[in-house]
Amino acid sequence: MKWSQTLIPTLKESPSEAEIESHKLMIRAGLIRRITAGAYAYLPLGTLVLNKVIAIVREEMNRAGAVEVFLPSLQPLDLLEESGRLQVFGDDLITFEDRHGKITALGPTHEEIITDIVRNEINSYRQLPITLYQIQTKFRDETRPRFGVLRSKEFIMKDAYSFDLDYEGLNKSYKSMYDAYCRIFDRCGLDYLVVEADSGAMGGDVSHEFMVPSPVGEDVLIRCPKCGYSANRERAEPAPLLQENHAALRTLKEIPTPNKHTIQEVSDFLQIKPHQMVKTMIYISNGQPVAVLLRGDHEVNETKLTKVLGQGAVALADQATIEQVTHARVGFAGPVGLKVEIIADQAVSVLRNFVTGANKSDMHLDNVNAERDFNISRVADIRYVTTGDRCKICNHEINISQGIEIGHVFKLGTKYSDTLKAKFLDANGKGKSMIMGCYGIGINRIIASAIERSHDENGIIWPLSLAPYKIIIIPVNVNDPSVMQVADHLYDDLTNVAGMEVLLDDRDQRPGVKFKDADLIGIPLKIIIGKKFTETKEIEIKLRKNGETFQTTPDGVRPKIELLFKELSKSS
Repeated sequence: MKWSQTLIPTLKESPSEAEIESHKLMIRAGLIRRITAGAYAYLPLGTLVLNKVIAIVREEMNRAGAVEVFLPSLQPLDLLEESGRLQVFGDDLITFEDRHGKITALGPTHEEIITDIVRNEINSYRQLPITLYQIQTKFRDETRPRFGVLRSKEFIMKDAYSFDLDYEGLNKSYKSMYDAYCRIFDRCGLDYLVVEADSGAMGGDVSHEFMVPSPVGEDVLIRCPKCGYSANRERAEPAPLLQENHAALRTLKEIPTPNKHTIQEVSDFLQIKPHQMVKTMIYISNGQPVAVLLRGDHEVNETKLTKVLGQGAVALADQATIEQVTHARVGFAGPVGLKVEIIADQAVSVLRNFVTGANKSDMHLDNVNAERDFNISRVADIRYVTTGDRCKICNHEINISQGIEIGHVFKLGTKYSDTLKAKFLDANGKGKSMIMGCYGIGINRIIASAIERSHDENGIIWPLSLAPYKIIIIPVNVNDPSVMQVADHLYDDLTNVAGMEVLLDDRDQRPGVKFKDADLIGIPLKIIIGKKFTETKEIEIKLRKNGETFQTTPDGVRPKIELLFKELSKSS
């Protein structure tokens, strides 16, 4: 492709709305343009990269035995109601009313659609197992779209769904998809981690996330540098804490704390550390209030709490309920004297002589101790892992960092096949629910993650597998017939004879502009026909990644590039 025949609108400055490097560079390099909040148009370079990612994903999914389908973006609400997920998606669901008064959703995901198709088309064990996948646009009404294509309202996903006879079959399907994901991300040149994850709205018991470590990632990674244990923040479990001390139980006493509501306010007022306090949070579970106890420096993990309580969802009680349960203003709740079920985090169960609210306005209690002063109904891990926690496997101190989720695999079991009645007849003629798995990849996120991990102050540095063009030919002076003659010859030879992906910068621009644009769009190899060619007939080949340069004659260009491609492919 010649630069003059395509659309590559590069920018010198970063747009004001772009917060992270991938967003800035995707706009500056002319890959995308914002159309509205959370929706982007892919321009020619961006479309080429997008198609490279899609091709890799499609090849590896087909290699793993999955079968491609293409499902509609429009989804009837009755399927979401049937599965019980209409309320789960809530305001994230984008809906509209058509001319007939029917409300339809733009698909946030496709578990219900694919299960509906399979329940109507597959009824015998002879038709199983099968894995179906698609590459499709999804829609979610993000409250605050940001970071470009990393968090948008409209995004492209590869989603796959496996249907098996039993859990042994699910394990095989899951392993097949897991391995395919590793091949996909390896081919995309990404440094990634696989971590244990919570299944969230998708359901099921087992799931793993594929994460690219990045300081701009919105997911939190918990990793043990010693044994390799890794999980996301929702799933991670710390090693149980030991008894903090074995001091004698001191006398319980009330302490006035006028207008001191928060952990920080009270700890500062009493000159103690937040971890010496216990906060009491009132939740509603199954319509009843429940007291949840956490150490003052810890945060409740509502995903874990929901599982402990065995509910589809839990919610913090409103002010009126809190005051009714505690007989005090919000900010002074404590476990002593409460007449509700008390769930305590494991870290609370090992504390002694701690401070809590007194269930009296402007009062706290000091030297509170479980068993003596109140009874714990259940002890469980209901908090987020935090700095200083240790690994549950080897007891080494864990690391906490950030990452970008690029893929997620779930063992769904019968969550959807039970509710949507996707059944088959086994060899004995008995009806059974299909055993399902679900496997998603964020296509757009792969692109942004690759840029976040591979760029410099001059622009993008594409891995060979994702680059929109692998080579850019830069004739420094397009008005010199001898320069353009060799540029055109190399372009024809590399494109039409060797079958390589080449961009010829045939613009009549200053050399500095061409070099800066070439670095900005990140093409792996530059062929420069400049001053040296006019003097010695030598052509310069330069690597974008490390700036290494090579000199050759026009006849030596293709052999040298073929050799460099082999070396780059090995190192990527």
